[in-house]
Amino acid sequence: MPAGSILVGQVGVDGHRALAIKVELPNSPPLLLLVADKGFIMCGYLNLELAERLGVAAAVVSRVRTFEDVLEAPIKALTSKARGLGLREGMKGKEALALLM
Repeated sequence: MPAGSILVGQVGVDGHRALAIKVELPNSPPLLLLVADKGFIMCGYLNLELAERLGVAAAVVSRVRTFEDVLEAPIKALTSKARGLGLREGMKGKEALALLM
């Protein structure tokens, strides 16, 4: 996909579906975001501190280029609301996403 392209789809975990968004950026890895009912998993481009201030459940993964990468990557950081839902650093994205469904 060329820079500026946006792919919107879905990923499935444990029989549930989450919104999946990928934005191709020029000369860099893509921006990736998986959105579930209770929160979201984002790549490192997005601002975790703001998510914390807004009181939302959010988790960060890094070094990802595909939706599958997000599901397999370990959670690097998360908000206190995400922690309250059972998410933990080091768990795979798909485990975290299941808790956010």
